[in-house]
Amino acid sequence: MEYHKVSESLIYTWFSTIASVLQFKVLSCALMKAIIKYLAGLAGPSGYGSKSTAEQVTRDCSSSSTFLPSSHLTAIITGATSGIGAETARVLAKRGVRIIIPARNLKKAALVKENIQKESPEADITILEIDLSSFASVKRFCTEFLSLGLPLHILINNAGKFSQNLEFSEDKIEMTFATNYLEMLLERMVETAAETGIEGRIVNVSSVIHNWVKRDDFSFYHMLNPRNYNGTRAYAQSKLANILHARELARQLKQERKANVTINAVHPGIVKTGIIRDHKGFITESLYFVASKLLKSIAQGAATTCYVALSPKTEGMSGKYFSDCNESHSSNLANDEAEAHELCKLTRSLISRRLQQPLA
Repeated sequence: MEYHKVSESLIYTWFSTIASVLQFKVLSCALMKAIIKYLAGLAGPSGYGSKSTAEQVTRDCSSSSTFLPSSHLTAIITGATSGIGAETARVLAKRGVRIIIPARNLKKAALVKENIQKESPEADITILEIDLSSFASVKRFCTEFLSLGLPLHILINNAGKFSQNLEFSEDKIEMTFATNYLEMLLERMVETAAETGIEGRIVNVSSVIHNWVKRDDFSFYHMLNPRNYNGTRAYAQSKLANILHARELARQLKQERKANVTINAVHPGIVKTGIIRDHKGFITESLYFVASKLLKSIAQGAATTCYVALSPKTEGMSGKYFSDCNESHSSNLANDEAEAHELCKLTRSLISRRLQQPLA
């Protein structure tokens, strides 16, 4: 099992929660049922659960006449050079979806493309250069993609950055927020949906960690330029922003634009690449045993994203939050319509100023 570093405070808090559960400090009947359901991989209303893989949840994708066949679809997947992003690209390509991989590291992207085409020789994969922390680079990417004359049916915002230390993008914006939250290809998606009659789908990859953000600590301007930086808090805030963005954009697309485009947020689960054994000095072996049962494989971690992106069962669903391939509950703050509206307004204003173009 491979692991990469995440914040020690994140790990400690997560395992402390497990410890509390084991000590019956936060245990309830509902929680016990949820834990059993998760550990057993029991299916929810969708027919899938925590143990389902991305390949399993996309097997029924040819059954929808209004969204598929998937061989006619084009998807942009950010963060597709490793982990669940690469698995998402592999599975969608296997289902016949044309894949666009925006990448800063073109060598890693080329390796992903090579591996996918070894398995699926007919896979149509295009690599375009981008630095998601730079507005200028994002604008260049969008211009280059639009020049290809391709439709756009699916946009998966999978790229994320966890930074232990405070870093700023070239636009002087805190790196975690800059990398995790951008929306600049919406017009092409709306046009594609109108021209083809095929529902467009945007998927924001979020995290259950958004629950850790308290209302008093959530501020747009503090996210961009935090005074007292904490890597875990910054990451949690960016994931909360992903959900709020999905809520507000879903409302605008449906009510104001009458567009045939949906947007949802997903929690992929805690994947096996997210914890390292270097921290076992303060975590007992029994807790590691419990934790190992909670971790997902990369194939399982990509399942919810692929399910929401391709399944006919999610047709028409928008502004929702999914976990384990089923609609789930997000925090009260994540459901605050006023907060979602304000965040989107401020973000679009920021993008407009940075790109020096008028607001839509």
